Amino acid sequence: MPVVTFRAKTGKKGDQTVTYAVAGSHTETVLKLAQQHDVPIAFDCEDGNCGTCCVDVSVQGDKAPMGGHLTDKERQTLVEIGKLKRAEIEKTYTDDFPPPHRLACQLILRDEDVLVEY
Repeated sequence: MPVVTFRAKTGKKGDQTVTYAVAGSHTETVLKLAQQHDVPIAFDCEDGNCGTCCVDVSVQGDKAPMGGHLTDKERQTLVEIGKLKRAEIEKTYTDDFPPPHRLACQLILRDEDVLVEY
């Protein structure tokens, strides 16, 4: 089963590791997973408009990143809050590689181990 490790950037709380089921959870976002395990990722709208839930995501282990592609809304919000430049957007298209900054309310994980820094 895939493993998600949540790490606070501010060092307020130690790492929290969560094993999650892939089957049937392909619509569960990182934010929902965090809420289920009392991980305090900040959020406001839960719809990808505000950028409050921006997190840094890195794949752990030797698997290639599988995280879903950016939605148009997520892409626009990440640009507006300064986490993603237009050149980086093009790179995500050409390299088929998700960027490190994502919105927790939009990101749906696949079968991969990841570190989520909030």
